[in-house]
Formats: sequence, structure tokens, C-alpha cells
Amino acid sequence: MKTIELINALTKKPEWSLAEPLNFSLDEGESIAIIGRNGSGKSMLVDMITGKHPVFPDSIRYAFTEPYNNLKHITFRDTYGGDNDRTYFLQQRWNQTEIDEETPTVGSKLEEAFLLAGEDTPERRAFQRHLYELFNLEDLLDKYIILLSSGELRKFKLTANLFSNPKVLIIENPFIGLDAETRDQVKDLLKTLRDEQGIQLILVLSKMDEVPDYIERVIKMDQLHFVSDIKVKTDFDFDHCPHAIQVKQENPVPPIPQEVIRFNHVTIRYGERTILKDLNWVVLKGEHWALSGQNGSGKSTLLSLVCADNPQSYACDISLFGHKRGTGESIWDIKKHIGYVSPEMHRSYKQNIPAIQIVASGLKDTIGLYYKPTKEEKNLCIEWMNVFGIKHLADRKFLEMSSGEQRLVLLARAFVKFPDLLILDEPLHGLDLCNRNRVKKIVDRYMYEDPNRTLIYVTHYENELPNCIDNSLYLKRN
Repeated sequence: MKTIELINALTKKPEWSLAEPLNFSLDEGESIAIIGRNGSGKSMLVDMITGKHPVFPDSIRYAFTEPYNNLKHITFRDTYGGDNDRTYFLQQRWNQTEIDEETPTVGSKLEEAFLLAGEDTPERRAFQRHLYELFNLEDLLDKYIILLSSGELRKFKLTANLFSNPKVLIIENPFIGLDAETRDQVKDLLKTLRDEQGIQLILVLSKMDEVPDYIERVIKMDQLHFVSDIKVKTDFDFDHCPHAIQVKQENPVPPIPQEVIRFNHVTIRYGERTILKDLNWVVLKGEHWALSGQNGSGKSTLLSLVCADNPQSYACDISLFGHKRGTGESIWDIKKHIGYVSPEMHRSYKQNIPAIQIVASGLKDTIGLYYKPTKEEKNLCIEWMNVFGIKHLADRKFLEMSSGEQRLVLLARAFVKFPDLLILDEPLHGLDLCNRNRVKKIVDRYMYEDPNRTLIYVTHYENELPNCIDNSLYLKRN
């Protein structure tokens, strides 16, 4: 018996269709993974399965009624409110004055999701407590949603969707942004849901090595083509990954001081919650730091201080590029030295403008483009897009690209002005193996070309670190 079946399915809008009519089935009791390179069609396949991109009548069949309740699709795109929340801006997380009494907490949103998903019974309450315990959510229930770290946000969203106990759970990139302990917890929870409650899983992944051992079948997508029956244990053959291409810096900026960052006994609190406690940290020009720690340990808060997005920096003893915060330098004086990409950066980009304009916005450190680039600046943007393998996307609208393609555009934006300090917060989120290797090579090459360039690189995966890393800072959760 088939739980879901699509037979020669075509979407009603041609631009939503794959390269050929789709024949897909999910057998009863089966759990599968969908894998492929960025832009290969993984999300398009899921949109056809869920009905987000409607197909012609009679070409799709479900073994259950009420697909809305029995087929849940979770995407992790760092949303703090609802998927239609357009009030978010990048610095909002760090400005407490922007958080009013109507801002939801984790506990209130989870309780709302729990009550919407079904009756309030003792059995369901026990399941709710089990999820809270497994994800260590008890200490987060009074925390504002907007203050969640990337990893905490993923645990919150997964928990909220599990309350309805769906028959089929489709999850895109469930493990990105999670530390090793939490990744194992998520994998174990999904296995428990599969084995004990009969929930069928469809995991959408970019990395073959993330496929859990309880997945029976792996589907490969390649250039909008569907390829089925890939064995889980076999090697996944990606195309050859090209090396980074050198881009020349025509107008080098004046040199920065030897001391790039200095934190003296820095403590950051929000209410009664201490995020960073008595932190001392010095970053010198030319050093390459790996920043790591558990979800919620303060990594994003630390970076918000370095990038001048957090107003609490004025109350701390912090110096950036040789200037103590609060001595007259502007945010833009700091940002002009920094190239930056992060989950928060990705989430804040809602402008549906061509990719080349997104890259060009990095020249002026803006979210969106508010000036007309010169011919030379456009050529520079194209060169950097070519480095990241996305030159062909220059005129594509940002919101019409896959999440992985968007991440590559934002990476090109971070590099485009040849920053003195490169801050890459989980830069490989959602990238396939080829593009992960490409980005790591680009980082190594960029640092090698100028020994005065400085790097802060955040990841939960040790194998994602570039070879140039020579220092490390590990934050513990307070």
C-alpha cells in the first residue's frame, strides 16, 4: 500500500515543474531521504508532495484524509515569528526596547501549538513533557522567541510541529545549526517517532553523511531530474568541485591596527538570564578563530557585539579595530572592516531583488541596495559570484532561489569588499558537499593571499572548519 503516490504528475504552473512528469511513491511504513545539490529540485519535489505547488487532478493520492493534519512539512529558515512575519530586522534581537509585552515567549507559542494540535488529554500532556525534557526546553519556556539562538529555534519549531503526531513528517535540513549532542537527540527522537508511533519520515538533506541509519531509501535529485533507489551506504557521487578563483583587490583599504578585538570582563544579561559572563578575549590581526559552543551559549550574542549590532556593547569594555566602543566611532566605521554572513543575516533578507544587487549591497553594508553600482562594482560582484559558482544566477530574484543558492549569494556579498575581518557564522548551512568544499577552499585561499586578514568561523561540525584555523574559543552555556 502506498501512503503517498504521484503518477505522471505535472504542476499547474510550468515554472514549478521538474524536468519530466513526476512518478513518486512513499510505501506504507517507509522512511526516506531526499538528497541532492543546491538547486537540484529537492524543494520543488517536496512542494509537489505537500500540495504547495498543486498538480493536476487525479495525479496525486494520499492514504489518509485531511492532508493538512496528517502531512507536516517543517523548514528551518531561522524564522522567529510566523512564516509571514515581515516585522523582523537584523538588529531587533539585540534591542530590548523593541520587545514589548505582546512579544511571544517560547512557552506561550508552544502552548498555543499544543492546544491547536488536539485535545488536552493526560496522554498528550505526557508527550509534551517528554519533548520538553528531551530538547532541554524547560529553561527556555520564559524566553522570548526572538532571542532564541539558531539551534534553539530549530528545537522549538520541531517540537511545535510534533504535537499533532502526524502520519508523515517532512523535514528540511533538521540537523543544521545543532551541536553534536543535540543532533544525536534529534536523530534519536525521530527514530522513536518512527518506531513507536509509526510516523513516516521524509528527510530533505544536503549531506549524505547526515542520512540516519534507519532510513530505508534515498532519492537523489539532479538538475530537476528525479533519480530513485540510491542505497544509503554507497558513496554519493557529486560533480567535481572546482577550486577557488582569485579576484584582485584594486583599491586596498588602509591597514587596521594589530589588535582587532578586545573584550575585557564582558558580561551580557537579559533580565535575570546571563548570556556571557566575565569574558576576556583578544583577537589579533591575521588570526583565524573557530568559535564553538552549545546552542544557547552566547555565540550569536558575542558576534552581535563584534558587528556593532548589540547596544549593550556601549556598557562593556570592548575595543574594535583599536577604538573603544562609545568613543565616537559609528556602526558604519566598524562594519566597513567586516564581511559577515549568518543565519540571522539570511533570515533578514526579504527583498526580492536580483542576486547581483544582493552582492553589491555588501559594498555599502546595507540590507538591500539603495544606490546604483558603478560598472566596475558590477564587474567585481560578477567576479565574486563566479568564484562561488553562481554567476549564472546574477539576474535571478533572491526569493526565487533555493535556500542553498541564497546562502552562496550572501557569502559572495560577505567577500565582495575584501574585508579585513571575515565573520562566517554557520556559513555551510544547507550547502551540498560540493559547495561546502568550495566555500572552505575559498576561505583558505582568501586568508592565504593576505596574512593580515582575520577570520572568525562558527560551526558545530569540526569537519566544516577550513584548514587555516589556528585559534579556538569555546563558550559554555551559563
